[in-house]
This record gives sequence, structure tokens and C-alpha cells, in this order.
Amino acid sequence: MKIKELTDYIEEIAPKSLQESYDNAGLLVGDLHTEISGVLICLDVTEDVVEEAVRKKANLIISHHPIIFKGLKRLTGHNYVERTVISAIQNRVAIYAAHTNLDNTFEGVNRRICEKIGLTNCRILVPTQGKLRKIITFVPQAHAEKLRNVLWKAGAGGIGNYDACSFNIEGAGTFRAGESANPFVGEIGKIHTESEIRVEMIFPDYLEKKIISALYSAHPYEEPAFDIFKLENHSQQIGAGMIGELENKEEEMSFLYRLKDIFSAQGIRYTRLLGKPIKRIALCGGSGSFLLQNAISAKADIYISSDFKYHEFFDAQNEILIADIGHFESEQFTKELFYEILTKKKYTFACFLSEINTNPINYLK
Repeated sequence: MKIKELTDYIEEIAPKSLQESYDNAGLLVGDLHTEISGVLICLDVTEDVVEEAVRKKANLIISHHPIIFKGLKRLTGHNYVERTVISAIQNRVAIYAAHTNLDNTFEGVNRRICEKIGLTNCRILVPTQGKLRKIITFVPQAHAEKLRNVLWKAGAGGIGNYDACSFNIEGAGTFRAGESANPFVGEIGKIHTESEIRVEMIFPDYLEKKIISALYSAHPYEEPAFDIFKLENHSQQIGAGMIGELENKEEEMSFLYRLKDIFSAQGIRYTRLLGKPIKRIALCGGSGSFLLQNAISAKADIYISSDFKYHEFFDAQNEILIADIGHFESEQFTKELFYEILTKKKYTFACFLSEINTNPINYLK
């Protein structure tokens, strides 16, 4: 398998179009057409991780955090980023990153955190707006079912926890085939009226080319008529953070200690206890202080994330409990997520989880 085949598969699950504007997901080092000998999965890429890949004969590293985040003006080994990139190039090791595009998918990083904590009724905390499209097409009644099935298989027709969604209206379509046409029904030069079904479905914008290709493959007409509209609806499958509920309420300190154990956190920074049980939980892997007000608006009892600055803890205003569990700690299970994604794809190369602890923060106990 070539690198491009694997990265295309990952991007079906976490499309690069979902990454934030500041991010740098994708292939950062290497050639997409290189044959894969082995894959090493990690959270961060460092010189030690590249050396580990070489030892394990893995020529592709898949990481959550991009090693190249800002523009590189030179490669002189001045800092760890430059040294890591140089080492990867010298050892012919490719580096690929899926960062905020994996964060922003429903089955991504935050869903994995929800699973570890044991949350139910999980949903996106801040759904993304403007990422949905609607396709409208017109098809002969006898071919409507086949077309719907093909479009559903391509990814259209999903609304929240429901799939195979469509709206259908019976009507009459008219057309006249030109001299060079090859009409499926009707005759050259004569106006034809056909009983048709108007089929409507929504889909995420990153699937547009795939949806159009599916339409052409299944539609019987030589020139199928269709419209695509941009919707301002919020997508319930794409967005930042997640919120869910515990099956049973837990006392605040008991829950914090359980959180510490789950994430093997050496320390948790938290705000004043509010004296009420924990039931509804909002969370965001990585640096998530920007979602605090959304967590409060959602009536969460606690907000779990990392990288809160000193004054940002005051913003809890005794309305919510903040638990800062650490950046590395909150995203450490991303390696498991990558591994599960890859093992669903048939491949002949070895796949390893990195054994290097790349957490740059230590605590004096």
C-alpha cells in the first residue's frame, strides 16, 4: 500500500477541510507515492520518535500534533522541530498529521474521551455552521430507489443520529432531446413529459465531489438535472468539544479522583467546588478554554479540558467546575483511535503504537 492510499482513507474519516485555519494537517514530510513498510502512531513527533520508527522499520509516522506548525524558513537543526524534520528526511521516514480535523469529527478525539469517562447521550458541544449542502435531483420513478441507495452509500442523507434521510415529491419533468443527444426516454426533436421523483438530501460539504460522482453513476439520464445549495444549518456531526451525561451522579471530589486515574494525570487543576453532584459533563481534548462559555450555556456541571491560564479560571464564576487535566493527558488516547481506524483497513505492513513518552511537562510530587 502506498502512503496516499492510507492517508486518503484517514481523510475520509477526518477530512482536511475540517481543520481549523491555524492548523497544518496532512503529509508534512515524505512522498505520497512511497510504499509503506510500517506505521508508527504517536501523539507528538520528536527526534526520539523518528529513531523509534527507524528501529521498528516503519517508514511512516502518523501523529496527532503536526511537527511543522508554523512556517520553516531554514533547516539548520537550530531547534527540535528542525532536527526532527532533518532526521525524518535523512532516514526516509514520512510524517503525517491529523489534528483539528480529527478533533472536529463526531467519532474523533472528544468522543474517545467521552467513552473513557463513561458518558451517554454524547453530542457535539458547538456544532459547526455552514458545512452542510443539499442536493436536489429529478429521476424517473422506477429509478428513484436505486438512486437514493447510491447517494446514501456515498454519504448523503445523514441528519444527527439518523441516516437514509430524504424527501421525495412526485411530479412531471419535460425536455426535448437535441440532434446529438442520446435520450434514455423520449424522441429526438420532440417534447417529452416524464413522471419523475424530486429527491432531496443533505450531505457534508467535503463529500460534494463524491456525491455528484455517485449521482452520475446511478442516474439513467444522459444529462441529469440537479441543484446543490449551501445550508446555514448547524451540522450535528461536526464541531468543537462534546457534552454527555453520566448514568449516575457522582460527588465532585470522587469524580475528580476518578478522572485522575482514567487519564493517569500527575495533577489536576480545578476551580472551587460547588457542592453539587456531577451529572452533565462538557469536555474538549487539548487547549479548550475557548469553549468554557459554551459549556456553561449548556448547563454542564463540569468542563474538562487543558491549558487554562490563571485568569481564565475566574471565568467559571461559581457556575461550573473547571478541571484542567493536562494537554498530553487529555489527548493520549488519540493513539488508540488512530490504531482502530487503521486496523479497519486491510494492510500488509506492521502497525505500532509509539512507546516514547512525549509529554514535555513533569510534576514535582
